[in-house]
Amino acid sequence: MTSLPKSNPAKSLGLVIDLDTCVGCHACAVNCKEWNTGGHMAPLTDLNPYDSNPDGVWFNRVHTYEAGDRETGRTVHFPRSCLHCAEPQCVSVCPTGASYKRTEDGIVLVDEDKCIGCKLCSWACPYGAREYDPHAGVMKKCTLCIDRIYNETLPENERVPACVATCPASARHFGDLGDPNSDVSKLVASRGGYDLGQELGYKPTNKYLPPRTSKKAQERSTNDDPQNGLLRWVDRLLSN
Repeated sequence: MTSLPKSNPAKSLGLVIDLDTCVGCHACAVNCKEWNTGGHMAPLTDLNPYDSNPDGVWFNRVHTYEAGDRETGRTVHFPRSCLHCAEPQCVSVCPTGASYKRTEDGIVLVDEDKCIGCKLCSWACPYGAREYDPHAGVMKKCTLCIDRIYNETLPENERVPACVATCPASARHFGDLGDPNSDVSKLVASRGGYDLGQELGYKPTNKYLPPRTSKKAQERSTNDDPQNGLLRWVDRLLSN
């Protein structure tokens, strides 16, 4: 099995996703697909793209739910991708060392030359973030666009993951979550950023910002916490 880095990565690069401002437009998923079709883990297989049941490899998926009821109900758009966990079980179960966590920035990647397509990593990932490419016979996943964030030919303000660059609502943020003074860390602290499935102990790097409580919900209940309640509901849904 694959060992995790013996020391903490120098950085913990990751995403902060604001569930309050995400509008579910899928721009992040589409631009992710476009960039990575020619990027580090290219190509990303498309199966029946123009059929009634398209499928294929997507590093970014957006789910939409109706949460709450009546006056307190709301539509929640929930983007899902690899969370680049500090304790990634997908790495620990890999029998060939294909899945690994980088020591320089904490990004979890797959070495396609070592991957045998056994799918153990996908079974171990509770977030459903691993994608099997049947054409290549290997597992693929979000790379945080390493071929973009370290590309010095791009202007510095464009060296962010494709999903972040394209989000029209500015619901996605990128940075070093291992640095408490970084903009993303301050955002998490100020908005009560949340670890998805924190009870599992995988310590995901990516954080979610809970939806703000509506005025009607505040008037209806002063004892419950709808923000954390909603995220617990999403946790339960993904665990089923």
